[in-house]
Amino acid sequence: MTSIDIERWTHNDKKTISRSFLYGLTLLVGLIWGSVLLVSSVNTLVSLKDELVITTAVNHINDDYSWQKSSSKHQLTLETWRKGTFRPTFQLIQWIQSPESVHNDQGTYLVKETSDSDKNAYVVKSILDDKYTHTLFSGSSFKYHGVEYKVHDLQASPDLTRAVIRTDWVHGWRHSSSALFWILDVESQQIVPLFNTNDKISFASWSPTSDHIAFVYDNNIFVKDLASGTISQLTFDGSADVFNGKPDWVYEEEVYASDRVLWWSPEGDKFTFLKFNDASVPDFPIPYYVQDGHDEYPEMVSLKYPKPGYSNPIVELVVAQLPKSSGSAFKMYNVDFSSSEIKERLITEVLWVSNTQVLAKITNRASDVQEVYLIPSEQDQQVSIVRSLKASSGWFEVNANAMFVPKNASLGRYADGYIDLVEKDGFNHLAYFLPPESSNPIFLTGGQWEVLSNYVDLQNNIVYFTATISASVERHFYSIDLLHIFHEQGLPKINPITNGTKWYGGSFSSGSRFLLLNDLGPDVPLQRLVDLHENRVVKTLETNEHIAKLMTEYDLPKANVSVIDLIPDGNKGKSIKVNTVEILPPNFDPSKRYPVLFYVYGGPGSQLVTQTFAIDFSHVIAAHLNSVVVTVDGRGTGFNNLNLDLGSQFKFCVRDKLGHFEPLDQIAAAKEWASRTYVDETRIAIWGWSYGGFLTLKTLEKDKDRVFSYGVSVAPVTQWKLYDSIYTERYMRTPQENPEGYVTASISDPESFKDVTRFLIMHGSGDDNVHFQNSLRLLDEFNLHSVENFDFMVFPDSDHSISYHNGNKVVYDRIVDWLRRAFANDFTRSNSPSLN
Repeated sequence: MTSIDIERWTHNDKKTISRSFLYGLTLLVGLIWGSVLLVSSVNTLVSLKDELVITTAVNHINDDYSWQKSSSKHQLTLETWRKGTFRPTFQLIQWIQSPESVHNDQGTYLVKETSDSDKNAYVVKSILDDKYTHTLFSGSSFKYHGVEYKVHDLQASPDLTRAVIRTDWVHGWRHSSSALFWILDVESQQIVPLFNTNDKISFASWSPTSDHIAFVYDNNIFVKDLASGTISQLTFDGSADVFNGKPDWVYEEEVYASDRVLWWSPEGDKFTFLKFNDASVPDFPIPYYVQDGHDEYPEMVSLKYPKPGYSNPIVELVVAQLPKSSGSAFKMYNVDFSSSEIKERLITEVLWVSNTQVLAKITNRASDVQEVYLIPSEQDQQVSIVRSLKASSGWFEVNANAMFVPKNASLGRYADGYIDLVEKDGFNHLAYFLPPESSNPIFLTGGQWEVLSNYVDLQNNIVYFTATISASVERHFYSIDLLHIFHEQGLPKINPITNGTKWYGGSFSSGSRFLLLNDLGPDVPLQRLVDLHENRVVKTLETNEHIAKLMTEYDLPKANVSVIDLIPDGNKGKSIKVNTVEILPPNFDPSKRYPVLFYVYGGPGSQLVTQTFAIDFSHVIAAHLNSVVVTVDGRGTGFNNLNLDLGSQFKFCVRDKLGHFEPLDQIAAAKEWASRTYVDETRIAIWGWSYGGFLTLKTLEKDKDRVFSYGVSVAPVTQWKLYDSIYTERYMRTPQENPEGYVTASISDPESFKDVTRFLIMHGSGDDNVHFQNSLRLLDEFNLHSVENFDFMVFPDSDHSISYHNGNKVVYDRIVDWLRRAFANDFTRSNSPSLN
């Protein structure tokens, strides 16, 4: 397939988009990397509310904000950002997964349309037939037995005859929730409860044949037969310790990033699910102090939370078969993994690779040994290991990118198979396993770059994928011929679908003929529907022209993504290449000297420096405090292919020693910026959230030359033995196996903080992810060593996002005002720990 000229698309659509080279993480990225510990973009944390008003004069920042008065344009403020003024608009669509779409993909999708009266309509449309519209439901609420219920969302059945509606939605942990569920009959518009009107359930899942719905209530699995209306309960042991079909806390957070672990077979007559037994997992109590109804005594919530070296949940894979006839019963059996050499297993991926076989991946606790099983749907057949692997570099990442490729002799596929992401020379690449029993991958791609996701057009034997071929800070779509392996030698030819210095995301229709293409930057984002068979744009959904206009009306910071060479301490004088972004304030004058703020995250496999559009908190700091903001993706982060000699060791070098290389690279980068003529080397600060909060503190701890004068750490891990087992052991093994590593990876030298000019720590007391315990243990160490040159702010009952009771407004207010004071040298004038 030839490359699609994106600029030609824009011209033909007669849309003019002004260009800007702006850095940031977008609000809509369809790609997920690595673990989901710790939030890697502050954009996702913000509850956009009120403005912070700063009235104190600051004479030390280039003439008391006089740079802002020299322009007639609007200024970027915290209020502007909070309101989402520059937040791109994207349409969220639900591709219809009808069985026939694999062979006859009409590009049908469900979209929610909102009228001026705030009345929602859930409408099915077709890309092939632009005139086709089918309204499933119109309205923002409905009444049942005289009670009004507000619609939270709607999920259509594959055959579009019914839909599941959620109301009374309540957020759980990061991905989980509970709600009342209802079944809508589209033709009659009749709405009835899925279960009971007084009992909230966790989720509901349509069978591919639209005739059954599986759901979880009270940690047990139920199945509703829509033809008869009967509900069958399949499990009866659900409890506070046992979870059926839904993940416990650690699997929800660190493995599946989802509220469900239940998968239907292609023909919808079976499904498989995970069962977790957390009885041996220690309880972690979280007190909530300011909840309604708990005025005198705090509400105590007990969370099953395994920490490194402690018991993990015992996880089992269960296969269930629906009754084959009326009057017969469900059949279920637990998969026997007794042949495994892994004694404490994690089940990290499950995939049906035919209607009678399930593929399951399991790893050990350290995530460096992986076994792949092929499991029959019938209990009397043998479970077999098809692959047993040892990580060649650091660890196996958790991903769910395997795709079933069914046989179809008329299309040249003579056996079932599947496509998976497999490590090749330290980088993830596409591999074809044919048949599923095969242990030998047929690699479809290779090179010092990463494949991130893949999709298959089964009708045309085309594999689409996203990758970092052109640059690690870009994302593009590509295609290859799946059957190349049968008629030519070597790897298939890679055909680019998108081009330019860009970052693209998107999703494919169920037959992979159509692509919802999100052009995410660095220019103002666009959203289009593309017909990949005809190589054309069918429809432009969003142009965000309002943002392009706004950008001409504001004085905005300028961002530049680049590659620099660093020579970190301990690297024997050898340089490494890293991706960076530098954001310069409006009206930047290279003859003046500016303060610098480093914004960091740095977790294993993460990435902050990208060619995406954003005007985010870093831009606010640059504009509001007339400062330079820098982000550096150092060693340990993902997708860096700039150092040919290091290869995958750029990421995997942090194995067993978190917090060693990452701060050295930030310090080396700070020294580089301190040497620049426009930088005031006495006013360099660093800040981060979550892993970024840990990296901020670790950098201040290791910075013996005091390149950094200030730091702001939000919700930090301070001792890795206090974080969850699955994430931590993937990079550090257990404390029993790596005792010295856990000591050096923690914030373990409180005396070193006495030389920092000033630093700030903030944490939510209700943080279920990085427990408040982390900050309290560090404060205790500071007290024992008389470290007093810091400020501390606690947010009652706030979780990891610090959003409870106006917390999100206050946390950013504090950061801005604290940095303003730091850059004004206020803290250097005080001889007392108290700054009042």
